Amino acid sequence: MLRVMVLGSAAGGGLPQWNCACDGCSAARADPSLRNGQMSLAVSADDRHWFLINASPDLRQQLIETPALHPQGLRHSPIAGVILTNGEVDAVAGLLSLREGSPFRLYAHPDVLEVLAENSIFNVLNPALVPRLPMALDRPLSLDLPDGSPSGLEVEAFAVPGKPAWYLEGAAPREGDTIGLRLTAGGRSLFLLPACAAVPPELAERLRGADLLFFDGTLWTDDEMIRAGLSQKTGLGMGHMAISGVGGAIAALAGLEIGRKIFVHINNSNPVLLPGSPERQEAERAGWCVARPGLEVSL
Repeated sequence: MLRVMVLGSAAGGGLPQWNCACDGCSAARADPSLRNGQMSLAVSADDRHWFLINASPDLRQQLIETPALHPQGLRHSPIAGVILTNGEVDAVAGLLSLREGSPFRLYAHPDVLEVLAENSIFNVLNPALVPRLPMALDRPLSLDLPDGSPSGLEVEAFAVPGKPAWYLEGAAPREGDTIGLRLTAGGRSLFLLPACAAVPPELAERLRGADLLFFDGTLWTDDEMIRAGLSQKTGLGMGHMAISGVGGAIAALAGLEIGRKIFVHINNSNPVLLPGSPERQEAERAGWCVARPGLEVSL
């Protein structure tokens, strides 16, 4: 069995973002049902031990809102580990909310572990309780529970087109700047690519026939934030391909016989977040789902 829960599916800043009054953020302030935390997932092979994928700045509230992740004893957590896909603030800041002494394993590419090691604030995570374990690319790795026993989950990290974390811009690109994950349990697999700048042929073949795909849904169009007056950056300039258009995710991933396709890491400027919008309808007609907090999928 492989079960995944969406804790949050928004991009950095969430929905609404604290300093934004775009259409999406304004709608979310008026309608609490539209509010969405920054992207984090939880996966399990047994419904008892869970591995978080990314630790968002909203993690504390996301855990409160997810009963499966509540303590089952006086001092306990069903969180067995955290897997990081990158070193962005919206992927690592939530680690600081897990500092109260419960053991878990922290998995990341060696380059991301190096970033954490260079920032002493992460030393609040006691290494005796939270060992930092490297994920080499293209090498399947069994995920263990804090006591060393097998969880039943296996993860494989692989490089995808992207860019360094924004606070590391200017540094030389490194192999682990942007990775995707394949998680497997009981013969079923899911892929997660929360940041992806392109789908070259070799990546398309890797994803072909997947049971479940969570994919970068940051922007609907590449120049979306420029046209909205929110930024001078394009999607590709931030390491994210658009959803729509000839070179967008919908077109690039069509025809690959993927069982279920779900957009995550969706920016507040993206109208696909709004139910009933033409963009949401177009995505759904193309066979895509737009993730919401609380969405669960079992394979």
